Amino acid sequence: MAAVHQLQGVGAASAALLEKLNIFTTDDLLFHLPRDYEDRSTIIPMNQLTVGRSYLLEGTIQGVDFPPGKRKSMAIGLQDDFGKVTLRFYHIYKGLTDRAKIGNRLRIFGEVRVGARGLEMYHPEIQLITEHTPLPQTQLTAIYPSTEGLTQPKFREYIKQALAKHSDDLPELLPAKFTNGYALKQALDYIHHPPVDANMLQLSQGSHPAQQRLIFEELVAHQVSLLSRRAYIQQIEAPRISASRQFAKQLLSSLPFEMTNAQKRVSKEIVQDLKLNKPMLRLVQGDVGAGKTLVAGVAACHVLEEGWQVALMAPTEILAEQHYLNFKKWFEPLGLSVSWLSGKQKGKARAAAEQAIVDGTAHLVVGTHALFQDNVRFAKLGLVIIDEQHRFGVDQRLALRNKGAQNMTPHQLVMTATPIPRTLAMSAYGDLDTSVIDELPPGRTPIQTVTIPLDRREEVLQRIASNCLEGKQAYWVCTLVEESETLDAQAAEATYLEIKERFPELNIGLVHGKMKADEKQAVMQQFKANELQLLIATTVIEVGVDVPNASIMVIENAERLGLSQLHQLRGRVGRGAKASFCALLYKSPLSQNGQERLRIMRETNDGFLIAEKDLEIRGPGELLGTKQTGDMGFRVAKLERDDHLLNQAHFVAAQILKDYPQNAEALLKRWLPEAPRYAYV
Repeated sequence: MAAVHQLQGVGAASAALLEKLNIFTTDDLLFHLPRDYEDRSTIIPMNQLTVGRSYLLEGTIQGVDFPPGKRKSMAIGLQDDFGKVTLRFYHIYKGLTDRAKIGNRLRIFGEVRVGARGLEMYHPEIQLITEHTPLPQTQLTAIYPSTEGLTQPKFREYIKQALAKHSDDLPELLPAKFTNGYALKQALDYIHHPPVDANMLQLSQGSHPAQQRLIFEELVAHQVSLLSRRAYIQQIEAPRISASRQFAKQLLSSLPFEMTNAQKRVSKEIVQDLKLNKPMLRLVQGDVGAGKTLVAGVAACHVLEEGWQVALMAPTEILAEQHYLNFKKWFEPLGLSVSWLSGKQKGKARAAAEQAIVDGTAHLVVGTHALFQDNVRFAKLGLVIIDEQHRFGVDQRLALRNKGAQNMTPHQLVMTATPIPRTLAMSAYGDLDTSVIDELPPGRTPIQTVTIPLDRREEVLQRIASNCLEGKQAYWVCTLVEESETLDAQAAEATYLEIKERFPELNIGLVHGKMKADEKQAVMQQFKANELQLLIATTVIEVGVDVPNASIMVIENAERLGLSQLHQLRGRVGRGAKASFCALLYKSPLSQNGQERLRIMRETNDGFLIAEKDLEIRGPGELLGTKQTGDMGFRVAKLERDDHLLNQAHFVAAQILKDYPQNAEALLKRWLPEAPRYAYV
């Protein structure tokens, strides 16, 4: 491995551009794989061109139009024995003017368009043909993900040098039987320079054996990281919780309903974890309305009864304050103190909250990101509960875990209402044990979902207004906060003013992310108390907001949102015994993916099925959020495409850790150079 600046032609400027792509060494270059390929092996006659496709052409310059003055553009007329093409350039450089002479022969590659003079190419790659010019290449030409200022020819030259000088230095880190018949150097050679007869469909889909060889190695590296993390956790001491369950019994007996069998099963799994003196790392998944908060409350009871503190963290102020009010109602009758900590607290209120946490008089602390801050110290933290984990990164999980006292690491319970497909859970949360609350409380009615084009918005508005006047409550969700010239979406503020003016007899509220926390909470409390009949909102209400009386949901511009987000928003209704409805308003025409998303929403309320479909359509970044998938950092693998390799990658990773520990370290260095920071989260 060598620094990129040691390659010929890589000066300080080029090295800085490569760094933008996280390329610092020749190894980084070798593993920066093509995003596409072009066939430049055959020179095509100019009478056989199709608009919209790219071709390799050769011809003689018949004319050059290079207006005097500022010289912002140049047109070159190129002709062969069969036809002619005009080459247009709007960025003029010396190499271009040197070649643009009448009578010169050029080899060019570019996309054909229709212009004023017939067929044209804009900024094609050009090469002056001399007696030394080689024949067209016999390989496909790789196209690399790049950045402004770094041309494809330069990139290909750097890769060529790295392959020639450094690919022999790369050690084989996988057992031979798992290399798909390709040595590492052989696989890299093929991927960067495939032969002309290579299977282009396989290459475009990432399914060629040479590509799968690298993809599998990267998946193994990620599994090594996760298994290492788990192994380390097993060496750390955590509080052993063996409570008599008095608090939990008191809490459950005070509720007007019983836990579902699924809630009881998951609570039992958590209790078994807490009995050990190793840190619990458990992910609790449940569809919207499945009762995850109560399961977390029961877990907190056991820990609090043993004299330890509990921290509960949520991603938004609305959700955090809702948890605070719930836990206050549940726990204060048990003689437990519930405290609130948010980033908005200042002065004496903030100082008092921090003091109660550090001296232990705050038993359960609910908050947002403020809980991460260094100056927030706990007296005796025994359990960390993180709601909607996908909104937080691994660093943030680490920050809370490090707040344990007495050389103890607190137990960690992670909750999500975004069902996570098994393949994604194996990669994003492979270090956590998983529990699933796969049963909804009795009395919930399925939500009826309809899709309606925006040109029928007036009809929907009239029906919502009449329903609200009959005593029902409804949400109207808009996808933007303010009017935008770039996105043709109805803004929440504009919709609020419009409906308020049209229906003065309705009590209407507005909530969006730009409002102050206390303003948002006041509106939500009014809505919960049935003082408001219609709530106009942005997607800030996506998670956790619980108003059982609300039974109607309208989502405007629904085509802008992914399946999982639509499902979360829909889950704000259907939380009581009333029949509930969700209307998805969309702007025509819909893309094929848009049609598919809305069809799935109409046909099912199953969050796990919806999550699987969302992974297929949009990939893990949209489903989990960039915080979580950024931590995964895949370079060549795609979970939605390569899930069939995960079980074997897990098996091979375990074998490498057991039999080839030095290879495990090298795999992390190759594929996850940041892994040591995350290895023990």
